[in-house]
Amino acid sequence: MTTSAWTVMRRFYAAEAAYVAAGGPGKASYDQVAEHLDPEVVLYQAPGLPFTGTWRGRDGMERFLAVFSGLWESMEFLEQDHWGDDDTVVVRSRVRFRARATGREIDTLILQVVTVRDGRMLECRPVYWDPAAVSEACDTAPTGQVTSPLR
Repeated sequence: MTTSAWTVMRRFYAAEAAYVAAGGPGKASYDQVAEHLDPEVVLYQAPGLPFTGTWRGRDGMERFLAVFSGLWESMEFLEQDHWGDDDTVVVRSRVRFRARATGREIDTLILQVVTVRDGRMLECRPVYWDPAAVSEACDTAPTGQVTSPLR
């Protein structure tokens, strides 16, 4: 039985949100997130975000989520639309984040193009509607692994 890319992502989003809400590394198990990731997963986060970079493999995704969960106290998916098939999905999410350091909330749109392989996320390319507002909410300058998101 084939698992659609949207089904994979829906499960990943739930595990990711739970991991972030629990506080990330040392406070939550990464296993629930990792089970939705291909061993060769790549996440491309664009410049201008406090978690900029190219994050490779399950270890890279764990490092990304350590940074991400350190910045956000909560993330709530308010709306999601998706288009795609078994291998690729485009997801438009309206998300409310609350920053750990400032307590500020941001309600923003994220568009993601996601490829899956064998029922796990292989590649994700998110685009945030307002990267400056994300950084401002966290009261941070962009950090991370600065590399071209086009690679």
